[in-house]
Amino acid sequence: MTTLFVLFLGLSGGLATGAGYVAFISVLGVIPRLMSATKTQPYIHLYELSLVLGVLTGTLLHIFNTHFHWPSVTTAFIGLFSGLFIGMGAAALTEVLNVFPILARRVGVFAEVNMLMMAVALGKITGSLIQWILLSPM
Repeated sequence: MTTLFVLFLGLSGGLATGAGYVAFISVLGVIPRLMSATKTQPYIHLYELSLVLGVLTGTLLHIFNTHFHWPSVTTAFIGLFSGLFIGMGAAALTEVLNVFPILARRVGVFAEVNMLMMAVALGKITGSLIQWILLSPM
């Protein structure tokens, strides 16, 4: 009975956190901004579904403390997509909050603002690959 109660609390907390995350992203308009930057507006339902399923999957994997023993190639593949998600999400979020234009003006590289965004995204991808390949328990 206690395990069922803990499972219920963990799932409820994860769903509440996930709903808050999705609401935060929605209010800032990160997803529409990302779709306009990548010209993928017809796939809005896929974006929404991916976001919700990703949060739910992450919550369930965290609750059950799951460890996978996959080959490095599979881990690198997952790390690549994790890095792409984090990098594109961070780039879209900073773009919505006008961080890049302000930073580019202050540093004096306004013409290269796209390169600045790509550098952040590639840095996030690299960080995720390092985490998945080198730091994940095997």
